[in-house]
Amino acid sequence: MKTLIRTAVTAAALATVTAACTSSTGGSAPPPKATSLGAVRLVAYSSCDDALAGLREQAAANVTAYGFGGVMPFAVAQDAAAESKARVAATPEHSTTNVHEAGVDEPDLVKTDGNRLITVADGTLRIIDTATRKITGSVKLTEGEGGPGLPGDLLVSGDRALVLMRGGDIMYKARSIGPPGDTRYVVVDLAGEPKVLSTIRPQGSYVDARMIGSTVRLVTRSQPDIAFPEPKQNATEADLVKANQDAVRRAPVDAWLPKIEITDASGAVRKDTVACERVSHPADYTGTSMLTVHTIDLTQGVTAAGTDPISLAADGDVVYGTGQSLYVASNPRWWFPVARPLPVEEPPASSSDAVAPAVEPTPDDPAVSPPTHRPTPTTPPEETQVHRFDITRPGAPAYVASGKVPGRLLNQYSLSEHDGHLRIATTVDSGDEKTSSSSVYVLRADTLAKVGEVGGLGKGERIYSVRFIGPIGYCVTFRQVDPLYTLDLRDPAAPRVTGELKITGYSAYLHPGGEGRLIGIGQEASEQGRTLGTQVSLFDVSDPAAPRRLSQFFQKDSGSGAEWDPHAFLYWPKTGLSVIPLNKMNESGALVLRIGDAEVKELGMIKHPKQRQEGGYSYEPGIQRSLVIGDSLWTVSYEGVQVNDLATLSSQAWIPLR
Repeated sequence: MKTLIRTAVTAAALATVTAACTSSTGGSAPPPKATSLGAVRLVAYSSCDDALAGLREQAAANVTAYGFGGVMPFAVAQDAAAESKARVAATPEHSTTNVHEAGVDEPDLVKTDGNRLITVADGTLRIIDTATRKITGSVKLTEGEGGPGLPGDLLVSGDRALVLMRGGDIMYKARSIGPPGDTRYVVVDLAGEPKVLSTIRPQGSYVDARMIGSTVRLVTRSQPDIAFPEPKQNATEADLVKANQDAVRRAPVDAWLPKIEITDASGAVRKDTVACERVSHPADYTGTSMLTVHTIDLTQGVTAAGTDPISLAADGDVVYGTGQSLYVASNPRWWFPVARPLPVEEPPASSSDAVAPAVEPTPDDPAVSPPTHRPTPTTPPEETQVHRFDITRPGAPAYVASGKVPGRLLNQYSLSEHDGHLRIATTVDSGDEKTSSSSVYVLRADTLAKVGEVGGLGKGERIYSVRFIGPIGYCVTFRQVDPLYTLDLRDPAAPRVTGELKITGYSAYLHPGGEGRLIGIGQEASEQGRTLGTQVSLFDVSDPAAPRRLSQFFQKDSGSGAEWDPHAFLYWPKTGLSVIPLNKMNESGALVLRIGDAEVKELGMIKHPKQRQEGGYSYEPGIQRSLVIGDSLWTVSYEGVQVNDLATLSSQAWIPLR
């Protein structure tokens, strides 16, 4: 079983690396297939019989000899710059989670309201009083299985917190190689000693969530609960496909309808199923996956309406939210059929021990070896589907439209809603990457029909970062050098490239700085494209026709989690203070910089106390988050929270979490 899980993960990781990494070599490959562009009609099922017939038909057409496919998305968190305006007089000035859109909060492993710092690690929520710098309350959210590294994210509104605990990916269940992890959403009362008010266990895996005010929208992804027959000795692939299709055609509608289990504070359990009339589907869909959007108002908790779920027969792995809309996007045909093994010998240990990379691969990472028993699927078309939900009213969101564009998204920053339009940046990968290129499409937000496009960005390269700021877009592509493109999007029907800056290396995350300034976090690279270490760049973009780099900080042989997780980046506009996690050789900590109008200046490095383990081994904890609270800089690792003076960086307190 252990070998199988690794094989499944490695297969997905191999495809991820293939799509994500750039290379200067490779054989010829056919040009990418053209993809039609336009709105994709959403259709609601008229009855459960209608839903069952449609889902069976579509799923049977898409099942393989190895079951259903699953997606292994990048676990890339997103960001932006939004500072809280309304504060209680006694509350210290403080930073917030770095978010993509102002006013739209995103889940993160730590939250603060200035008076309290709330974090969750190893299945336990803890509250730290920022005045006394002591833990004033904690509550264990798991029933004994919480161990080191158990993932969990937070959203907080007033005295209510919602903890989002990720279970195993649906790819495991879809391939019948073991039960999925326990995804759960836990509502916690923070007033006084923290206590659990309710626990929601949805079917499937947690994708992402957004909160506006006190209302949270959670997106969960599930696949049909169908038991496929065990492969018979000497069965052909055609035999396996037919047997799986027969299993699909016998499955009841209940196999597709997502389930929800809600446990209240008294321990009473209530089980719900999404009703057929609350399920819709695009005109073109696979029937192999379901997206469910749950709605919870934290001021009310889980009421008689439960999580008010609605579902869409589609797949999704990227969530983007604004004050009016919730978008879920996916590459619906990018799936990897890896499942139960055929009755053959186990592969040698050297191939079965390959594991997926822990972070998003960079161009200079070693390739991941393919597993021995991975089937070869037909190359899927390069396209991204995006679904829009209207969230302007209380309660469940309303479907608005679906659309598709050629190419694949990098992350949520590839999406931006502005002035009634959705901008989408994608890369179409040729396979050998020699003819890969990227484009920005402009769609009407109400229909998701195409209005305009601009293409030809970074031929032979892929997108490494995108940022839309009002009517201007910034896009970084990379293979050997880093073109930073500026785009004029004021006319939705005629977007255009206005400027280009070529420098070595790349920016994996772009953040708005001061007036006419853009900050880039990424890697420096040689002229041949080999990455050399972390770089922080300050760009002058005041003239869209002539972007230029004003200053660069470079740390050889290092990497930063802020490259793939923008929540790890802190930018304090008041002083230009910036903090990123940094790992170099045998050191871990947080790099503190000051980014002014013309210069990136290093201020110092913060490290958490060394942790000693049995046998005399010691290590420096990796810092994951940084926050400004009053006159102090707070940094968070799994081992603890440290407080440093904001001006001198001298240590003020250490609060262990273990």
